[in-house]
Amino acid sequence: MTETIINLETVNPIEFFGVNNGKLDILKKKFPLLKILSRGTQIKLSGAPEQIESAKEKIELLVQYLQRNGHMSENYFEQILGGDDQETIDHFVDRNPNDVLVFGPNGKTVRARTANQKRMVSATDKNDILFAIGPAGTGKTYTAVALAVRALKNKQVKKIILTRPAVEAGESLGFLPGDLKEKIDPYLRPLYDALDDMIPADKLGYYMTTRTIEIAPLAYMRGRTLDNAFIILDEAQNATDLQLKMFLTRIGANAKAIITGDMTQVDLPKNQRSGLEKAVRILNNVDGIAHIELDEEDVVRHRLVKAIIRAYERDNQVS
Repeated sequence: MTETIINLETVNPIEFFGVNNGKLDILKKKFPLLKILSRGTQIKLSGAPEQIESAKEKIELLVQYLQRNGHMSENYFEQILGGDDQETIDHFVDRNPNDVLVFGPNGKTVRARTANQKRMVSATDKNDILFAIGPAGTGKTYTAVALAVRALKNKQVKKIILTRPAVEAGESLGFLPGDLKEKIDPYLRPLYDALDDMIPADKLGYYMTTRTIEIAPLAYMRGRTLDNAFIILDEAQNATDLQLKMFLTRIGANAKAIITGDMTQVDLPKNQRSGLEKAVRILNNVDGIAHIELDEEDVVRHRLVKAIIRAYERDNQVS
């Protein structure tokens, strides 16, 4: 048995080990054949030499990330441990400044974090329409909004239009209290949250007032022609066949569109079928339309979300 001590003097050990050693526990689960002890600013590894060498490489990556960023969530900690070394370096450590999609408020940088999110960026650059399909937490909506904001800031488009089906209200919003904005805001909140991360509050307010950025339920897209715009249809699994066809035929000159959805979360009434699956199928080989499938490896929320998705997939396979 070999022993090695790694010093963590260049980073905050509390950030590395986590609250109540939460991140240290993740490290131990990643290397169950090693005995791993924390002592102040040091980690002691005991076990087979090849296991120790593998753990040292991962720990060095974790330290590099912390040196650059000062903070690391448990989710990122787990992704760095679980990824292929070179891929991890590309995604988390040795990042190219040109990879930044948007510089948000307070210097926050918004990037594509995973391989499939990076494919979304590349596909959008090369195509006018992109279908991004995947489970909750994979960052498909967030990445789509970042791409739209980037296009607006680079003057590639004149406006952003964000829309989603207001399924819970049956797209009949008249019976709800308040004006139109008050009626639809609860259904569109995730889109506002993404924008808040990317645009300062005063500027976002100006964009909304001048309709440079417009957020509306899918029903309000009917009859419009959307030129010089970046359009996002979110939660497209809750659009019917006719609604999705209506949306796709709104796209005008110099426009780009991203359609996001998760076929495992269809909220339509039982007598209505989602139009997303059909659209993906019949438009699969159309030039200028790209398709990206995201999966649990793209989950960027809490580390347990990935485990939850896998558990549901296993249950679906059994039933």
